[in-house]
Amino acid sequence: MAVTHPELLRSAGLRVTAPRVAVLEHLEGHPHADADAIGTAVRERLGAVSTQAVYDVLRALTTAGLVERIEPEGSPGRYELARADNHHHVVCRGCGAVADVPCAVGHAPCLTASTDQGFVIDRAQVTYWGTCPDCLAGPVR
Repeated sequence: MAVTHPELLRSAGLRVTAPRVAVLEHLEGHPHADADAIGTAVRERLGAVSTQAVYDVLRALTTAGLVERIEPEGSPGRYELARADNHHHVVCRGCGAVADVPCAVGHAPCLTASTDQGFVIDRAQVTYWGTCPDCLAGPVR
């Protein structure tokens, strides 16, 4: 049986609030959303919710490890539900679209750095850059 969003919040030691549930539900179907898109979706669902409240929810969910923030260069921060799958991202240089890319084949070779500088590495974030199929196809005529 899947864990519900309220159960997920409680298991992370967070109070269950309508904005927190709304953010998690939006990210379930819209990974890589930015705070503006999340705020719009939350307001459409709940009515008046301030931009600051949305940022506060995103901060709390990120701090609790329920949501991850990715920051592609030249793009606003994007958010997705935290998954224990060590995936990476590919970003389109044209339109900014973001997609998930599985870690390289094998036992998380992306965690083997050429030098660890004394750190114990437990996670890697890799961002691949390129051009998405829509941008490659060019403008619709």
